[in-house]
Amino acid sequence: MGKIPVGISACLMGDEVRHNGGHKRDAYINGTLASYFSFHRFCPEVGIGLGVPRPAIRLVASERGIRAVGSRDSEMDVTEPLIDYSRQQLSLIEQLSGMIVKRASPSCGMERVKLYNDKNMPHPEGVGIFTREIMAKFPLLPVEEEGRLGDPGLRENFIQRVFIYHRWRTEYANGLSVQKLTEFHARHKLIFMSHDQDGSRELGRIAASARSENLDAVAGEYIALAMATLKKAASRKNHVNVLQHIQGYLKQQLDADDKQELAEVFERYRRGEIPLIVPITLLRHHFRRAPDEYIEQSWYLNPYPEELKLRNLV
Repeated sequence: MGKIPVGISACLMGDEVRHNGGHKRDAYINGTLASYFSFHRFCPEVGIGLGVPRPAIRLVASERGIRAVGSRDSEMDVTEPLIDYSRQQLSLIEQLSGMIVKRASPSCGMERVKLYNDKNMPHPEGVGIFTREIMAKFPLLPVEEEGRLGDPGLRENFIQRVFIYHRWRTEYANGLSVQKLTEFHARHKLIFMSHDQDGSRELGRIAASARSENLDAVAGEYIALAMATLKKAASRKNHVNVLQHIQGYLKQQLDADDKQELAEVFERYRRGEIPLIVPITLLRHHFRRAPDEYIEQSWYLNPYPEELKLRNLV
């Protein structure tokens, strides 16, 4: 797999496009993630013709809805230009498999952006105009803020979603067949189980209902639920259930000591004493000695490049 196309707020790449003429270059994005993602820059405020530096803008709740206006000059309303800019980018964003946006930005923020009421009091309830439009148009697209990527669980969740969504877009959605949909579900089932047991079962039911005559409708329902399921945080309890399920494929190959060791490692992981990579590595060791076709085809043990080290901290 080549680099995955991901949109990004330009200031996070080090572009000096902030309202004060500065940038917010992120070391993790420009270092680790740049090895796997091909970044496509967006700066909505520069894109609509505002200069650098420029007057700051903010979100304000009004009778006409949420508006993006000048922080000092409320007569400077750039809401419609930002919406128009967003719509002009749709054909490009359609080719992307994820978006990383600038936290707290009135144009790019994903959540908890300051929204001012009629008493000029801010509340963390807003969404940046550009990002709001993109998320409404592409509800399946994984979107995250750079600040939240500092959390190991949120980071792993977002990057996993990007890889899976990209896989769907590039390997399955084009020329989709009932067989390909069934294969996609089989290879990702264990991942879905780690996020939501009920969601995984429902996804299995939807996939099993696919026929040539209803494939488009079923596939649309399936991938919508798949991405919603993946957005839910994977719990240690669910991971242990999946790990035990995987161990079942080794029941004829493991001796009593092997089983006891796995049980102890799973329990230590459940208690939060060790990261997920430890039981994963132990299971990989056993499957190298006793390969299983289903487990080899599943993405659960290797959902993304190991060099990202995402499971070392979750």
